[in-house]
Amino acid sequence: MPSAPDPVPRPLDHLAELAGAAGRGARPALVLRGASLNHNALRERVARLAGWLASVVPEQGARVATWAAKGELTCLMPLAAARAGLVHVPVNPLLKRAQVAHILADSGARLLAGTPSRLATLGAGDVPERCAVMEEDAALAAAAAAGQALGPSGADPQALAAILYTSGSTGRPKGVMLSHANMWLGAVSVAHYLGLAEDDVTLAVLPLSFDYGQNQLLSTWYAGGSVVPLDFLFPKDVAKACAAHGVTTLAAVPPLWVQLTEAGWPEEARAPLRRLTNSGGALTVELVRSLRGLFPEARLFPMYGLTEAFRSTFLDPALVDLHPTSMGKAIPFAEILVIGDNGEVSPDGAEGELVHCGPLVAQGYWHDPERTAERFRPAPAASRYGGIAVWSGDRVRREADGLLYFAGRRDAMIKSAGNRISPQEIEEAALASGFALEAAALGVPHARLGQAVHLVVRGDEGHAEALAKRLKADLPNFMQPQHIHWRAAMPLNPNGKIDRTALQAELTKEYGA
Repeated sequence: MPSAPDPVPRPLDHLAELAGAAGRGARPALVLRGASLNHNALRERVARLAGWLASVVPEQGARVATWAAKGELTCLMPLAAARAGLVHVPVNPLLKRAQVAHILADSGARLLAGTPSRLATLGAGDVPERCAVMEEDAALAAAAAAGQALGPSGADPQALAAILYTSGSTGRPKGVMLSHANMWLGAVSVAHYLGLAEDDVTLAVLPLSFDYGQNQLLSTWYAGGSVVPLDFLFPKDVAKACAAHGVTTLAAVPPLWVQLTEAGWPEEARAPLRRLTNSGGALTVELVRSLRGLFPEARLFPMYGLTEAFRSTFLDPALVDLHPTSMGKAIPFAEILVIGDNGEVSPDGAEGELVHCGPLVAQGYWHDPERTAERFRPAPAASRYGGIAVWSGDRVRREADGLLYFAGRRDAMIKSAGNRISPQEIEEAALASGFALEAAALGVPHARLGQAVHLVVRGDEGHAEALAKRLKADLPNFMQPQHIHWRAAMPLNPNGKIDRTALQAELTKEYGA
């Protein structure tokens, strides 16, 4: 890698063209089940998929969605859609009908490609009238048979390239708008500070619908390395894949790291690992020690990020043993300010809001100017970048050595197993069932999950089994309440609203880790 990352953004699809760099073409780029694409083949498949997309959805800027497990389609679509002048909407494969229907309608998707079993769950009213639906194998076959292959695009790097849907603190999932520049510079930044190289092999275990998961592909390909996508059932499957493919780079979220440290790791699985990366929640001191003990030769990169600005900070692995709870410092192309309630930069050791400035800041929320105005606001006067910044709502402090530390979260988001969950979405599902008269969803500290989802409802407890069954049908697994608490009456605050603070204190005392 160069001594300093190149700050000049390019069209996102140009990542595929890096395959033509000297020595890269014949190297493995994507290792699929029963097949492998080298970088030259990757470039050709992206070109053909882009050509087919442009013929099926000729409207520039139209949205195309994928709803499938990790495979050729979900891995190539970020680059192919960008080359075709389209906007990719990757849908989390764990989501269910109601959430997918909302995303399709909200984004105005013109095409949905997915696995047959997932598509079969959608009803006639779940797909927008102008949205074509195709099974992923049929889409890939059509792309392979298509005569037109598109060359590199000349897209404006500031043009919209993807919409990633993430739950907000209220309401349904909102779409974060990412430009070519956002995603290109994110790949450059991560490849640089991780020190990725052409002989690296990344095991992609995280969902490709998340910015953290998608960057596994983009940063590795920027460096000329190889990606092995993996959908796994058991932690031991990850260890087996590491051994089978000589994996050098593994990214995960804290709950998964806990499971992985409890799995058996033969020497042939541990030996090739050069780096471990973590985001989606803070590592505990105990977990850092476990990882350092299990993988003593691998460099551990704790990181902090938010979809609205991709990634904000990382901790230098050389500092992990001395400062295991630190968020580290800003990544390349990010400026991180700690702003006090007075609007000024907070002094060392004082708490303030983390504000992210610079070219990694997203373009706002799709068709949601109100929520965009809340989170995307003018940068503080102290910013060297200026423009629009992301005001995270997270409280942090910066010490004299420049290291940042997390202090607390301002909003009511539930962060469980690396997923950001909207309490209101769970509450709406409970109320819509007809079995709950009032509902409050809360996150309770949990040793393995970070936070466990608890749902407090007012209603007839005789409907407990029916409510649980309905929620399992309507909500994805990661949103399922670990406990449902039935009450004859809900506690109220002086304003007559449900007293969430009282419920939080009560549940944390009884169930908190």
